[in-house]
Amino acid sequence: MPRSDLSRLLEEVRSCELCAAELPWPPRPVVRAGVGSRILVVGQAPGRRVHASGVPWDDPSGDRLRDWLGVGKEEFYDERKFALVPMGFCYPGTGKSGDLPPRPECADAWHDRILAELPEVRLTLLLSRYAIDRYLAPPRSETVTSIVRDWKRWRPTRIPLPHPSPRNNRWLRDNSWFEHEVIPYLRRRVRTLLR
Repeated sequence: MPRSDLSRLLEEVRSCELCAAELPWPPRPVVRAGVGSRILVVGQAPGRRVHASGVPWDDPSGDRLRDWLGVGKEEFYDERKFALVPMGFCYPGTGKSGDLPPRPECADAWHDRILAELPEVRLTLLLSRYAIDRYLAPPRSETVTSIVRDWKRWRPTRIPLPHPSPRNNRWLRDNSWFEHEVIPYLRRRVRTLLR
């Protein structure tokens, strides 16, 4: 069976060393996608645990994300269903208040090429300010909270979400509308697309 253009592209991505000199550890691009992927998850960048495992969202953030979506690991890692394409493909290192921002080279070099090979995507989930800025381009004065609160503006094809990191527990407590309004819609939309 001949390899798809996407398979060849992902092989190229996984050998990328564009920002190797800027990374704390050797590059290990973490990305998953299949030609039939229906849902695109654009996250931030792998953390230490994901860098070590090579499996995207293989951490507490991933557990919370799968709960938000109403899917288990088997379904989430099925490349015919989900494409997992972060803004930065490699672990960027740690700063004073957590992981550093994703390296910009990844999205600039690879996103357009990868997305061009994902014709079946019907829903894009934008997790974090970095993904929201790139794909929704809101005014810088808008906060993530205001953008997520206005989630209906972009449905049914895109939904901005806060990052599911445990660091956002307080945000989730302070913004209970997210669990009551956004999560039920998100689960229904995911179920519809995966049928």
